[in-house]
Amino acid sequence: MQAKNVFILAIESSCDDTSAAVMQNGTVLSNLVAGQKVHESFGGVVPELASRAHQKNIVPVVHEALKVAKIAPESLNAIAFTSGPGLLGSLLVGTSFAKSMAMALQIPLIDVHHMQAHVLAHFIDDDKMKKPPFPFLCLTVSGGHTQIVRVKNYFDLEIIGKTIDDAAGEAFDKAAKIMGLPYPGGPLIDKYAQQGNPLKFTFSKPNIKGYDYSFSGLKTSILYFLQKAVKENPDFIKDNLADLCASIQQTIITILLKKLELAAKETGIKHIALAGGVSANSGLRNALLQREKTLGWTAYIPNFEYTTDNAAMIGIVGYYKFLDNNFADSNVGAQARMSW
Repeated sequence: MQAKNVFILAIESSCDDTSAAVMQNGTVLSNLVAGQKVHESFGGVVPELASRAHQKNIVPVVHEALKVAKIAPESLNAIAFTSGPGLLGSLLVGTSFAKSMAMALQIPLIDVHHMQAHVLAHFIDDDKMKKPPFPFLCLTVSGGHTQIVRVKNYFDLEIIGKTIDDAAGEAFDKAAKIMGLPYPGGPLIDKYAQQGNPLKFTFSKPNIKGYDYSFSGLKTSILYFLQKAVKENPDFIKDNLADLCASIQQTIITILLKKLELAAKETGIKHIALAGGVSANSGLRNALLQREKTLGWTAYIPNFEYTTDNAAMIGIVGYYKFLDNNFADSNVGAQARMSW
């Protein structure tokens, strides 16, 4: 039974984005994200710098989220926060703030699994998104995770396939770094790929049994290929950037969807969703939509603002856990690694 006017403040701080959102039931009233440019010169996220930036950002971000939502702290019914997985120092900032604020307001505290939140972002009330029916498969792809999840209900999620080494998002960023593109490189590969030939260059694909993934071999293949090509022609990357990006992107998408197709065929599930930061990739989105025509799937793709790390996805999990009276106690802590 749906409660009336449940207001939840949600906090996300698992990596390098400080985000706060206010939810009214399943509707987003505000969803603010403060990024951290400090990592760009390092070519990747520096954990210590990330936690320091979270400490600086969290108070103004929460304040602004409440202001935009026009909700006073005293009107909140609960506070939801990311308890893991993620960078421990970053998680600790969000966890400590959430616990302190919940204690001060004397309202329930709700701990949220970051990856479950990516999946359940599909259930945010938004006219631009359709909600998948249970059961469905969700390809969850980010810089740190690559998973195929069978979703039976809001709280029954089973990982049936995962990467055994590197994540797809990491492969995108590593390939971009090898080509000299700035961090984060994944979106830039997507941008240049739209002007390139995806069949121009061929890279190795893993042969892993079942639904699991591997991307370490692909990264090595790209590295060795470019080292050899640049040795023969120092301007090779510059001269072929669009085709390289298109070919790399096509290879990663092919790897991702081959396993997803196998999982859909063997489970008989044809409702297929995307989630995670890499689900913003235009090539992956288009490839999934194409399979609606060729394989009879029904595809579910989140709005761009709900793909990368954001607090609204934490808030929707918090809402369903609130309805289920599933609250955390004061001893709850942050966990860099955690299972479902």
